[in-house]
Amino acid sequence: MQLENTVELTNFTGGDLAHANAAWVSTSQELTEDKKHRVPILLSMLAENKHGTPFEHSLLSFKIRSELATHIQFLKHRSGVSINSESARYKELLNDSYYIPGDWPEEVKSSAKKSLLNSISEYHKTLDQLTPVLGRKRAKETSRFLLPYGHQLSYCATFNFRSFMHFQSLRNADDSQDEVANIADQMLGLVSDTNQFEHSLKAFGF
Repeated sequence: MQLENTVELTNFTGGDLAHANAAWVSTSQELTEDKKHRVPILLSMLAENKHGTPFEHSLLSFKIRSELATHIQFLKHRSGVSINSESARYKELLNDSYYIPGDWPEEVKSSAKKSLLNSISEYHKTLDQLTPVLGRKRAKETSRFLLPYGHQLSYCATFNFRSFMHFQSLRNADDSQDEVANIADQMLGLVSDTNQFEHSLKAFGF
Protein backbone atom coordinates (compact mmCIF):
# COMPACT_ATOMS: atom_id res chain seq x y z
CA MET A 1 0.00 0.00 0.00
CA GLN A 2 1.52 3.30 -1.09
CA LEU A 3 1.22 6.04 1.54
CA GLU A 4 2.58 9.54 2.08
CA ASN A 5 4.99 10.18 4.92
CA THR A 6 3.17 11.66 7.92
CA VAL A 7 3.94 13.38 11.20
CA GLU A 8 1.86 14.35 14.25
CA LEU A 9 2.73 16.28 17.39
CA THR A 10 1.76 13.92 20.20
CA ASN A 11 2.87 15.97 23.20
CA PHE A 12 4.75 19.10 24.22
CA THR A 13 5.79 20.89 27.39
CA GLY A 14 7.13 24.39 27.92
CA GLY A 15 7.15 27.30 25.51
CA ASP A 16 8.32 30.90 25.41
CA LEU A 17 7.78 31.50 29.13
CA ALA A 18 9.64 28.32 30.08
CA HIS A 19 12.65 29.50 28.09
CA ALA A 20 12.50 32.99 29.60
CA ASN A 21 12.13 31.67 33.15
CA ALA A 22 15.15 29.41 32.64
CA ALA A 23 17.18 32.46 31.65
CA TRP A 24 15.90 34.44 34.61
CA VAL A 25 16.62 31.69 37.15
CA SER A 26 19.55 33.59 38.71
CA THR A 27 17.47 36.74 39.20
CA SER A 28 13.98 37.40 40.51
CA GLN A 29 11.54 34.54 39.87
CA GLU A 30 8.46 36.77 40.12
CA LEU A 31 6.76 36.84 36.70
CA THR A 32 5.53 40.42 36.49
CA GLU A 33 3.66 41.95 33.56
CA ASP A 34 6.78 43.94 32.75
CA LYS A 35 8.76 40.72 32.50
CA LYS A 36 6.16 39.14 30.23
CA HIS A 37 6.48 42.07 27.82
CA ARG A 38 10.26 41.62 27.77
CA VAL A 39 10.10 37.95 26.74
CA PRO A 40 10.40 38.50 22.93
CA ILE A 41 13.47 40.75 23.33
CA LEU A 42 15.07 38.38 25.84
CA LEU A 43 14.62 35.31 23.63
CA SER A 44 16.02 37.11 20.59
CA MET A 45 19.04 38.21 22.61
CA LEU A 46 19.64 34.69 23.88
CA ALA A 47 19.49 33.15 20.40
CA GLU A 48 21.59 35.89 18.82
CA ASN A 49 24.33 35.45 21.42
CA LYS A 50 24.27 31.63 21.29
CA HIS A 51 22.95 31.24 24.83
CA GLY A 52 21.17 28.00 24.00
CA THR A 53 20.58 26.23 27.31
CA PRO A 54 17.37 28.12 28.26
CA PHE A 55 15.80 26.71 25.09
CA GLU A 56 16.41 23.18 26.34
CA HIS A 57 13.59 23.54 28.88
CA SER A 58 10.83 22.56 26.46
CA LEU A 59 10.12 19.14 24.98
CA LEU A 60 8.41 18.31 21.68
CA SER A 61 7.28 14.74 20.90
CA PHE A 62 6.30 13.58 17.41
CA LYS A 63 5.02 10.35 15.87
CA ILE A 64 6.39 9.92 12.36
CA ARG A 65 5.81 7.44 9.57
CA SER A 66 8.41 7.54 6.83
CA GLU A 67 10.50 5.40 4.55
CA LEU A 68 13.75 3.99 5.89
CA ALA A 69 15.96 6.55 4.11
CA THR A 70 14.40 9.43 6.07
CA HIS A 71 14.38 7.40 9.29
CA ILE A 72 18.16 7.02 8.98
CA GLN A 73 18.52 10.80 8.71
CA PHE A 74 16.60 11.19 11.97
CA LEU A 75 18.93 8.74 13.69
CA LYS A 76 21.88 11.02 12.94
CA HIS A 77 20.40 13.67 15.28
CA ARG A 78 21.31 11.97 18.55
CA SER A 79 22.19 15.08 20.59
CA GLY A 80 19.09 16.23 22.45
CA VAL A 81 16.82 13.82 20.56
CA SER A 82 15.30 10.54 21.76
CA ILE A 83 14.03 8.10 19.13
CA ASN A 84 12.07 4.88 19.50
CA SER A 85 11.33 2.96 16.32
CA GLU A 86 9.05 0.16 15.27
CA SER A 87 11.34 -2.86 15.30
CA ALA A 88 11.30 -5.75 12.82
CA ARG A 89 13.63 -7.64 15.12
CA TYR A 90 10.90 -8.31 17.67
CA LYS A 91 7.83 -8.63 15.47
CA GLU A 92 6.79 -9.31 11.93
CA LEU A 93 6.01 -6.02 10.18
CA LEU A 94 2.45 -6.49 8.95
CA ASN A 95 1.92 -2.91 7.77
CA ASP A 96 3.21 -3.30 4.22
CA SER A 97 3.20 0.40 3.38
CA TYR A 98 5.82 1.95 1.17
CA TYR A 99 6.79 5.33 -0.21
CA ILE A 100 7.63 6.33 -3.79
CA PRO A 101 8.89 9.87 -4.51
CA GLY A 102 6.20 12.04 -6.03
CA ASP A 103 8.54 13.65 -8.55
CA TRP A 104 9.35 10.37 -10.33
CA PRO A 105 7.87 9.78 -13.83
CA GLU A 106 4.82 7.52 -13.83
CA GLU A 107 6.56 4.69 -15.69
CA VAL A 108 9.36 4.68 -13.10
CA LYS A 109 6.82 4.71 -10.27
CA SER A 110 5.09 1.70 -11.79
CA SER A 111 8.32 -0.26 -12.02
CA ALA A 112 9.36 0.77 -8.51
CA LYS A 113 5.99 -0.32 -7.09
CA LYS A 114 6.46 -3.83 -8.50
CA SER A 115 9.97 -4.04 -7.07
CA LEU A 116 8.88 -2.81 -3.63
CA LEU A 117 5.91 -5.16 -3.45
CA ASN A 118 8.10 -8.07 -4.49
CA SER A 119 10.68 -7.27 -1.79
CA ILE A 120 8.00 -7.00 0.88
CA SER A 121 6.44 -10.27 -0.28
CA GLU A 122 9.86 -11.95 -0.14
CA TYR A 123 10.31 -10.66 3.40
CA HIS A 124 7.16 -12.43 4.63
CA LYS A 125 7.93 -15.55 2.59
CA THR A 126 11.50 -15.79 3.90
CA LEU A 127 10.34 -15.22 7.48
CA ASP A 128 7.97 -18.21 7.17
CA GLN A 129 10.68 -20.35 5.56
CA LEU A 130 13.31 -19.55 8.18
CA THR A 131 11.11 -19.89 11.26
CA PRO A 132 11.18 -23.73 11.44
CA VAL A 133 14.91 -23.75 10.65
CA LEU A 134 16.28 -20.92 12.82
CA GLY A 135 13.46 -20.28 15.24
CA ARG A 136 11.09 -17.31 15.14
CA LYS A 137 13.44 -14.84 16.85
CA ARG A 138 16.39 -15.35 14.50
CA ALA A 139 14.07 -15.55 11.50
CA LYS A 140 12.63 -12.10 12.30
CA GLU A 141 16.09 -10.65 12.90
CA THR A 142 17.40 -11.70 9.50
CA SER A 143 14.35 -11.61 7.22
CA ARG A 144 14.18 -7.84 7.70
CA PHE A 145 17.38 -7.54 5.63
CA LEU A 146 15.17 -7.95 2.56
CA LEU A 147 13.11 -4.83 3.26
CA PRO A 148 13.95 -1.95 0.87
CA TYR A 149 14.66 1.70 1.70
CA GLY A 150 11.19 2.60 0.44
CA HIS A 151 9.49 0.51 3.13
CA GLN A 152 7.78 2.68 5.75
CA LEU A 153 7.91 2.32 9.51
CA SER A 154 6.67 4.32 12.48
CA TYR A 155 8.83 5.96 15.13
CA CYS A 156 8.63 8.52 17.93
CA ALA A 157 11.08 11.41 18.16
CA THR A 158 11.33 13.75 21.16
CA PHE A 159 13.42 16.93 20.94
CA ASN A 160 14.22 19.66 23.39
CA PHE A 161 13.49 22.96 21.67
CA ARG A 162 17.14 23.82 21.10
CA SER A 163 17.75 20.51 19.33
CA PHE A 164 14.54 20.98 17.35
CA MET A 165 15.87 24.28 16.02
CA HIS A 166 19.16 22.62 15.08
CA PHE A 167 17.20 19.91 13.26
CA GLN A 168 15.15 22.54 11.43
CA SER A 169 18.25 24.46 10.34
CA LEU A 170 19.65 21.32 8.71
CA ARG A 171 16.59 19.42 7.48
CA ASN A 172 14.23 22.26 6.56
CA ALA A 173 16.83 23.83 4.28
CA ASP A 174 16.84 24.31 0.51
CA ASP A 175 19.54 21.67 -0.02
CA SER A 176 17.90 19.04 2.19
CA GLN A 177 16.39 15.85 0.75
CA ASP A 178 12.78 16.53 -0.22
CA GLU A 179 11.30 13.79 1.96
CA VAL A 180 12.93 14.83 5.24
CA ALA A 181 12.43 18.54 4.40
CA ASN A 182 8.71 17.90 3.98
CA ILE A 183 8.51 16.19 7.37
CA ALA A 184 10.57 18.94 9.02
CA ASP A 185 8.23 21.56 7.57
CA GLN A 186 5.17 19.68 8.86
CA MET A 187 6.78 19.50 12.30
CA LEU A 188 7.49 23.23 12.26
CA GLY A 189 3.89 23.98 11.36
CA LEU A 190 2.56 21.79 14.16
CA VAL A 191 4.79 23.49 16.74
CA SER A 192 3.80 26.93 15.45
CA ASP A 193 0.11 26.00 15.70
CA THR A 194 0.41 25.45 19.46
CA ASN A 195 0.89 29.25 19.84
CA GLN A 196 3.28 28.55 22.73
CA PHE A 197 6.57 29.00 20.86
CA GLU A 198 5.92 32.13 18.77
CA HIS A 199 8.79 34.25 20.09
CA SER A 200 11.23 31.35 20.42
CA LEU A 201 10.69 30.41 16.77
CA LYS A 202 11.16 34.03 15.71
CA ALA A 203 14.35 34.24 17.76
CA PHE A 204 15.80 31.46 15.60
CA GLY A 205 14.55 32.98 12.35
CA PHE A 206 11.49 30.76 11.82
